[in-house]
Amino acid sequence: MPDQITHSIIDATFYTLMIFSVLTWTLIFFKIWQFVTNNLNNRAFEEAFWNERSLQQTKNLSAEIFKGTQARLAYEGLFWLDEYQRLRGKSFKYAGNPMELLEQTLRNQLQKEQQTLESGLTLLASVGSTAPFVGLFGTVIGIMHAMHDITASGSTSLDVVAGPIGDALMATAIGIAVAVPAVLAYNFLLRRVKLQRQQLDNFVAHFLLVAQPENLSAE
Repeated sequence: MPDQITHSIIDATFYTLMIFSVLTWTLIFFKIWQFVTNNLNNRAFEEAFWNERSLQQTKNLSAEIFKGTQARLAYEGLFWLDEYQRLRGKSFKYAGNPMELLEQTLRNQLQKEQQTLESGLTLLASVGSTAPFVGLFGTVIGIMHAMHDITASGSTSLDVVAGPIGDALMATAIGIAVAVPAVLAYNFLLRRVKLQRQQLDNFVAHFLLVAQPENLSAE
């Protein structure tokens, strides 16, 4: 393999790993900011929302309170209740058991929120699984090139062999160094998503309990 092509492949390998590293750390910092912000918003929302005496009074809360995953769930539920009161008997959309319809609306919104929380995790998993192989590919090409040069030189002394082989192994080391943070971050963030999902499930269950007697009584 010509030297120019070999060096181009090795350089492309290092640039690819560099891009993987930048993407990984950017995504890690963004997801941490996302989860921290969402937790703070959820705490502020819960304190204001559940201290009201009725769902009707929660509509008077400041718009600044309606931030975060639980706030968006509540907004979707309150909006549906308003539409149900206004259009029941007039629209086929609101025909059927109102509790089941409300629960389906909340579950749909919950799935959207979960997808938002999970966004980016696939990229972290992909980097964590592919970065070592990208580094290994660079190492194999580097060793092949080193062996070719060693054969051409006709010398097998340690000084001649160690340098090129060591340089080639750097690609694998960098690939592993890129993969480890991605895998650790993926596992950590996946755990946070599961905890958030549990909190959202609890919120949906609580919302349905307080919505039934106040807004969904049969006429």
